[in-house]
Amino acid sequence: MTELGLPEAILACLFDLDGVVTRTAVVHAAAWKETFDAFLRDREGERFRPFDAGADYDEYVDGRPRADGVRTFLASRGIHLPEGRPDDPPDAPTVHGVGNRKNNLLLEKIRTGGVEAYASTLRYIEAVRAQGLRTAIVSSSANCRAVLRAIDAEGLFDVRIDGVVAAERKLPGKPRPDTFLAAAHDLGVEAGRAAVFEDALAGMDAGRAGGFGYVVGVARAGQADALYAHGADIVVQDLAELGSTPNAC
Repeated sequence: MTELGLPEAILACLFDLDGVVTRTAVVHAAAWKETFDAFLRDREGERFRPFDAGADYDEYVDGRPRADGVRTFLASRGIHLPEGRPDDPPDAPTVHGVGNRKNNLLLEKIRTGGVEAYASTLRYIEAVRAQGLRTAIVSSSANCRAVLRAIDAEGLFDVRIDGVVAAERKLPGKPRPDTFLAAAHDLGVEAGRAAVFEDALAGMDAGRAGGFGYVVGVARAGQADALYAHGADIVVQDLAELGSTPNAC
């Protein structure tokens, strides 16, 4: 399967959404920064240290379910909030309140700026399907389906495991492998015969922990070394590179 840059044993491809299929990772990072900076400014006062939309986003937030991102980042600052409820208002001083504030900002940014897909990724997925491989989208986002519809890409995936489905099935999010494993199961493919495509360090951890046959890191933000350190078999800046890379198989 050298034209796809994948080992011959691979029967299915499992794609993350933000940063792999769509250019929304930077929008997520901006929404998190706006949310956390406002929270920290109120909390820390003169000791305020802003959220780093690069390092903090990659380490604590990217790829994780929204509430997990809130908990993990704030814990890194020694802050622990009550959980609250999923329907908490965005000004509530709870994990879910902070998460809902971020989601409101994200949706507003998407409404005003739109959603853009990586054309090279869509072409790659079409090539994958033309070779008879099955495909799944695996995202922690509860907005995954709406985003796919916005870029007219819902039909490119046989299975969708997103934040909504994960909540319904009580699946823990990345860096746990459960959402990827659920996608492989729904496709009827063993994990060892599925490839994971991720740009997040938590996604790399999930791919490696799940025993998947091939883990592709997508280094949109120049984090190739970190992706390798977290378990990538290969790292590319764009999926167009797959198949033309000598060590891709």
